[in-house]
Amino acid sequence: MSPSTRRFLALDVFRGMTIAFMIIVNSPGSWSYAYDPLEHAAWHGFTPTDLVFPSFLFAVGAAMSFSLDKFKGYPSLEVTFYILKRTTLLFSLGFLMYWYPFFRLSDTLEISAFPLSETRILGVLQRIALCYGLAALSIWFLGQKITYILAGMGLLIYWGILLAFGVPGDPFSMTGNAGLHIDLALFGEAHLYHGEGMAFDPEGLLGTLPAFANVIAGFALGKHLQQKGSAADTVIKILLVGALACGLAVLWDFAFPINKKLWTSSFVLLTVGLDLIILAVLLFFLPVNARKNAWVSFFEPLGKNPLAVYLLSEILLVTFYLIPIRETRLWPWLYETFYQPLGNDFGSLLMALSFMLLCWGVGYWMDKKKLYWRV
Repeated sequence: MSPSTRRFLALDVFRGMTIAFMIIVNSPGSWSYAYDPLEHAAWHGFTPTDLVFPSFLFAVGAAMSFSLDKFKGYPSLEVTFYILKRTTLLFSLGFLMYWYPFFRLSDTLEISAFPLSETRILGVLQRIALCYGLAALSIWFLGQKITYILAGMGLLIYWGILLAFGVPGDPFSMTGNAGLHIDLALFGEAHLYHGEGMAFDPEGLLGTLPAFANVIAGFALGKHLQQKGSAADTVIKILLVGALACGLAVLWDFAFPINKKLWTSSFVLLTVGLDLIILAVLLFFLPVNARKNAWVSFFEPLGKNPLAVYLLSEILLVTFYLIPIRETRLWPWLYETFYQPLGNDFGSLLMALSFMLLCWGVGYWMDKKKLYWRV
């Protein structure tokens, strides 16, 4: 069977599972009530929620291993234009998503301006865009082997930059890390994320360097599967490499703490390892050209339209928080009226699941209509 005729359903399911979990952790009924595994680690450490974003990047790399093949034989200038255009579109969508609804609404329902000078520049889609652009250009112009080496070197270089240019004795803290000072110098305090109680962006510019390795790891896996298929020995090797990466991450944690918000190199190794383990399990149950079943069919609409469903979830959530109702807003009113009576934490989770199913419904409808949003 040629690589072009192989159908890796496991990758589609992995992408769909990632989107589903991302929506769930981003939309609790109340941020005051959430089970611990559904919250990010406060700083150093790791929770299942911390795996969501790196898994998205891993899935981007896996998809890239297939999509770049269609450009073989094309002029490099044309390929470069396509990559830069896609990078710019993804970055712009992320920027506009954080700016939405382009005005502010006070508790007294007074509308005020949301000036461009106060918008967040970096973010989730912006990091995906930058990592995609760097990875695609590197693979196209430098080749796979050199790109793999650069990704590994980037993890070491990032460690060195934080140690050399961070606050002496405190290079891995929120206020002492070098990435914060770079973001402040380039973008200014007003353009950074303020959800941590201060101006600090967990998707800062310097963190693109180690996050690049998450994309390249996904690309490497995709290429390996195209060449080797999903035979038992291949699945076992993927499982062992994943376990090895996790083990190395735990050891590195003693010198370079696992930290999602800093996107430390040990965090990259841990998340890549866990993604490989998860995919090994999926490949065991869903080998090449596997037939669909009920649970696979559930995740497929999300995996086929990840960008559209993700943007929908974020914009819809902001809209729910914006609509006034009975001296509060629609989202907290729905939680307090229908879900909180079932229990604070449980109701919060149940509302997040309900919202995910709402977004899934749109994805399912788009899939049935053969509507797929690509940029």
